[in-house]
Amino acid sequence: MNRLYQKNELLFSLAWIALYIASLSAADGISEGLGMAKSVTAPLCILLSLLLWGWIRKNGLAEKYGLCPFRGDMGRYLYFIPLAVIASVNLWNGFTFRFSAAETVLYVASMLCAGFLEEVIFRGLLFQALCRENVNQAILISSVTFGLGHIVNLLNGAEVFSTLLQVCYACAVGFLFTVIFYKGKSLVPCIATHSAVNSLSAFAVEGTMRCDLLTAAALTAVSAGYALVILKADRGRGTSGG
Repeated sequence: MNRLYQKNELLFSLAWIALYIASLSAADGISEGLGMAKSVTAPLCILLSLLLWGWIRKNGLAEKYGLCPFRGDMGRYLYFIPLAVIASVNLWNGFTFRFSAAETVLYVASMLCAGFLEEVIFRGLLFQALCRENVNQAILISSVTFGLGHIVNLLNGAEVFSTLLQVCYACAVGFLFTVIFYKGKSLVPCIATHSAVNSLSAFAVEGTMRCDLLTAAALTAVSAGYALVILKADRGRGTSGG
C-alpha cells in the first residue's frame, strides 16, 4: 500500500473506494445466499477497518486523516446537536427488530465499521488527496462521490426510488461531514454520527413514499443548513480553516 500511496494519493484513495464498494457488495450477496444477513460482510468490514486503521497509525497519518480528538470551539459547531438529529433518522418512523439476535449483532458490527471506513475513505483519503489543488472542488467531489456511492444499493435489491432519495440526501450529509472535517480537523464527530445512522438502520421501520420524501427533505435541510452555519461562523472569526 505504501508504494501506491507515495506514488499517487488520489489513485490510492480511488483504489480504496473501489475495493470497499466491490467487496462489500459481493459480501452482502454471499451473506444473503448463506441465509444470514451480514454473516460475511461483518467480518470483512472489521478486517478492512483494522487494515486501514493500522496502516494509518503505522505511517503516522492519524492527524492528517482526522483520527484524533476534536479540538475546535464546540460553540461554533452548536455543540454538534444537529448531528444528533441526523443520527436518529432511522428511528423517525418507529423502532422494530428486523433480524434475529445473531443477525442484528452482525448487522450492527458491519454498519459501525462501514461508518468508519466511509468517513476515512471519502472524507479522509479522497478529500485530502484533492484539496491541495482546489479546496472547494475537493469538498464538492468528496460530497457527490459519497452520495453516488449509494447507487450500489440497487445491486442488493434496494428500491430505485428510495435509493435515489438516499443518493440526494447523502450528498448533503457528505457536504456537511466534509465541512466539519475541513474546519474542525477531526473525523471523530462524523464517524460517530455516520456509524449511528448505519447501525440504527437495523431497527428502522419502513416508511411510506411520503415519509421517505419528508425524511430526505429534512435530512438535506438540516445537513446543508448546519454546514452553512459552520462556514458563516468560521468567516465571522476571520479564519481560513486551511
